Amino acid sequence: MAKSIILICEECLARNYRTQTNEARKERLTLNKYCPSCNKKTIHKETR
Repeated sequence: MAKSIILICEECLARNYRTQTNEARKERLTLNKYCPSCNKKTIHKETR
């Protein structure tokens, strides 16, 4: 079953992206994505 999550920028803490993930996964999702607030690619992590 899919779980909806929000990704947050590590540099400016802006909540930029929403995605779905597998609920069985234990570790938090980390992606390198473009942040419109920082105007560059940064690491985005799953929020709680």
